[in-house]
Amino acid sequence: MSLFSKKTEPSIDPELREHFENAQARVREKKRLYRHLVLFVAGAILLIIINLVLGIGKDYTLFNIDWFVWAILLWTFFFLVHFINVFILNRFMGKEWEQQQIDKLMLKQKNRISKLEDKILESAAPLEKKSPSLTEKPSAPLDPNTPL
Repeated sequence: MSLFSKKTEPSIDPELREHFENAQARVREKKRLYRHLVLFVAGAILLIIINLVLGIGKDYTLFNIDWFVWAILLWTFFFLVHFINVFILNRFMGKEWEQQQIDKLMLKQKNRISKLEDKILESAAPLEKKSPSLTEKPSAPLDPNTPL
C-alpha cells in the first residue's frame, strides 16, 4: 500500500444503508421533539415566573384569563402538533408508506404506458397493410436512362 493511495470506503449494502439513514432521521426527529419538550417546560415556568412573581403583565388579560396562560396554551398546541407528527403520523405515513405509494404510482404509470403502446401498435397495423413497403421490388425493371 502506497503512502499516497486513495482510501476506499467499505461497500455497504444499499438497502442496509437506507435503513441506517432512516433510523438516523428518526432519531433526529425524536431528539428535536425532546428538545422542544424541555424548551416548552422551561418556557412555561419562565412565563409563570415573569407574570406571577415579577408582576410583569399582570394587567393584561384576555377573557379574564392571564396572558401567560394563553401563551402556554398556544405553545402546548404547537407541541402537541409536533408530538403527533413524530409519533403518530410517522407510523402511518413513514418511509414504508411513502415507498408503497411510489411503487403503486409507478405500477399505474407502467400500465398506462403499456396500454398506450398497445393502442399505437393496433392503429399502426392497418396503415402498414395499406401502404406499399419499401422493400418490394417494382413490377417492371427501371431503365437508368429514363427520367423519373
